Parts: sequence; C-alpha cells; structure tokens
Amino acid sequence: MTTPLLTDLIKALQCLPGIGPKSAQRAAFHLLERNRDGARRLSRALEQAMSQIGRCEACRTFSETPRCRICDSPERDGSVLCVVETPLDVTAIEHALDFKGQYFVLMGRLSPIDGVSPATLKLEVLEARLAQGVVKELIVATGTTMEGEATAHYLKQMALHAKVAATRIAYGIPVGGDLEYVDSSTLSLAIQSRRAY
Repeated sequence: MTTPLLTDLIKALQCLPGIGPKSAQRAAFHLLERNRDGARRLSRALEQAMSQIGRCEACRTFSETPRCRICDSPERDGSVLCVVETPLDVTAIEHALDFKGQYFVLMGRLSPIDGVSPATLKLEVLEARLAQGVVKELIVATGTTMEGEATAHYLKQMALHAKVAATRIAYGIPVGGDLEYVDSSTLSLAIQSRRAY
C-alpha cells in the first residue's frame, strides 16, 4: 500500500526515459530507505537546473548564459556549422574529435506525423544565421532514421538556398569492426559513402 506522496513520487520518476512503473517504484523506495541525503541533493540540483538552464541564443544548446561557451569562444571557426539533433550529439562530437567549428542544435528532427515542423525546430533561426554570410559549410549530422534523413534533405535545401556548401557526415563500419557482424543497413550506407583511398 502506498501513500499519496509516495504515489506522486513514483509517478514523477516515470518522466525519465526508460523508467517504467516498476523501476520508478524501486528508485523511490531506494531513495526513501537508503539515500534521503542523495534525494535532497537531487531535488536541489533539479530545481536549480530547471530554473537556471536555458538555451544558447546562437546554437540552441543548453546554457546557463545567453551564449554557450562554444559559441562565445574566439577559437571556434564560425564558417563551419555542424547541425545536430540534440545536445547529447554535441557532447559526443566534442569528446570524439577535435572539431573546431560551431553547432546548431535542432532539439529534435522533422516529423509531420508527430507535429514537429520547421517552426518547431526553430529553423528560421538557422536560416537567418546562414543568411549572414559567415557560414561557408553546413555539416549535417542528423541520424539515419527516416525523420533524420528528411531533416537532412530539408537542411541541404536551406544551405543551397543560402549558397552555403552542405556536407553530410559519413556512416559506416565502426573502427575495429568485422564485416560479418555489421548489419545490412550499416554496410549499405558504408558502401554508398565510400571515398577515395
């Protein structure tokens, strides 16, 4: 039997991705039984994050200031703009390689069925940025899902209209991977995205 407060806590925890009713119940019980101090820290951190983290006015990633540290850095090349779907993609690129360009974060991908339109993704902000004439290359780094490909096509058209070179990140075989273990879709993309050797 749960109390109204415990029921609310369990329901609140279910807003997290991958957390269903049972996982939320386990988490709630763990916090109450073994880690009330951790729960209080979590509560404070959530409250501060929700009230103080907004979006960068230039790239739309999460930021506590009007412009994020990447957009404000004089060491970044403003002529190369990489368009990604989420702030997690920015983190992945930043950790994986020495990319010195800037970003634009869509916060999703086009999906008319789900009501996600160009306006939802604030593509007019990107369009205005391209119109300034600073960006010379638009790197499209959306996923290979149907929505990701549709978004990539839309971005390519925007770049062409703004007379900006558009490139698409390559997809293919992971480093150290054996062909026999690679799925057919990935193998097909790898063949299509081949380059001179």
